[in-house]
Amino acid sequence: MKIIIVGCGKVGTTLAEQLSTEDHDITIIDNNSSRLQNIVNRLDILGIKGNGATFPVLEEAGIEDTDLLIAATAADELNLLACLIGKKAGAKNTIARVRNPEYVDVISVIKEDLGLSLAINPEMACAMEIGRVLKFPSMITVDTFAKGRVELLQFEVESGNALIGMQLKDMGRFHQKVLICAAEKKNSDVIIPSGDFIIEEGDKLSIVGDPYNEIGFFQEIGIKADRIKSLLIVGGGRIAYYLARLMIRMRVDVKIIENSHSRCEELAELLPEAEIINGDGTDQNLLLEEGADRYDAFAALTGLDEENIMLSLYVGNISNAKLITKITRNPFMNVIANLDLGSVFYPRLIAAENILKYVRAMQNSYGSNVEALSKIINNKAEALEFYVRDGCSIINIPLMELKLKNNLLIGVINRHGNVIIPSGSDYFLPGDTVIVVTTEGGLDNLEDIIK
Repeated sequence: MKIIIVGCGKVGTTLAEQLSTEDHDITIIDNNSSRLQNIVNRLDILGIKGNGATFPVLEEAGIEDTDLLIAATAADELNLLACLIGKKAGAKNTIARVRNPEYVDVISVIKEDLGLSLAINPEMACAMEIGRVLKFPSMITVDTFAKGRVELLQFEVESGNALIGMQLKDMGRFHQKVLICAAEKKNSDVIIPSGDFIIEEGDKLSIVGDPYNEIGFFQEIGIKADRIKSLLIVGGGRIAYYLARLMIRMRVDVKIIENSHSRCEELAELLPEAEIINGDGTDQNLLLEEGADRYDAFAALTGLDEENIMLSLYVGNISNAKLITKITRNPFMNVIANLDLGSVFYPRLIAAENILKYVRAMQNSYGSNVEALSKIINNKAEALEFYVRDGCSIINIPLMELKLKNNLLIGVINRHGNVIIPSGSDYFLPGDTVIVVTTEGGLDNLEDIIK
């Protein structure tokens, strides 16, 4: 597809990196010459210097035959204007990055008038992801598929867990049907496991199944699935606001520590049910005074990655809280993955992934049958949801007879709302949706799973 990206900041750059690997025709527009030249040289894509909200610049980028325009600058108004002009000039679909909470509720009302296909709010999307994890405090990450009927959860195998020393082929002893579809070892290697795979302490396992069976499975292996009752947040930015609002609706007691007095006043007005503390959240004495050692969950959401890392390490040492750590930059993901930071969230990656899901859905209408895609295990693997169409060459064939590619596993077959954890005798039928987990990219159609 022909895609134009306006803005090569954090989100725009991440999108260009991911979309360029999938053979899309990418053009990126930005006013900053050095930043633009850097990404163009690195990704071998077309770059245009200028204001992406003006017709001449969009025309130079080829807007008249563009499948998708993504406006991801730091200014909401500029993004909305770029989408409005882009749609009028011929772009088939437009996506705008909109961060201001004041615009969020309004956008849905005037979406059609703006010619907008999708509005993405990175901070709200990140808060929603954090909220999913806090529903299952023992989990590291949570992804949903098949309209919420299927969940993919990651958790760490801790000392004393009933799974330690067990081979995957012996998992049948448990009553709940779930499938371990990926494993991250202590050395950060990611494995798509076979039946002979032996589970060890410290492994981070990804399991897939329906939510009811997953809860039962965790109960069987002795992992608590209780929801949190209290949350302490350090940092009062947009993510903190959206997360607090979500948790309050779930009847969670929320306290926010924020350094800016004026921001505290804003939060107190926006979140009357939350307790807002004006102070330095990196001050150990203040954290202890505010009971950091007694909360069920702790979220480090300041604007500095270094502060967030140190805060999570400190609170992890003084409490048993579920840790949430926000990281803005991602050059050192492998190093961060080896630190005890609980669940780590990268807002720009989450925003990019949501847009990537939309792009995949567009491809579906152009012939691909990928319904959704999620990057999992620090972007080292993918979980894809395929729709099985009439005429698919591998329907009605038992899975045991299919020669699947290496490093690939069929996790779930969703048949009209019935979630099937497949065995070798199961098969695909038209209308099914299929969840595939792989460490290899480039799957566009279900037939691509075959060697």
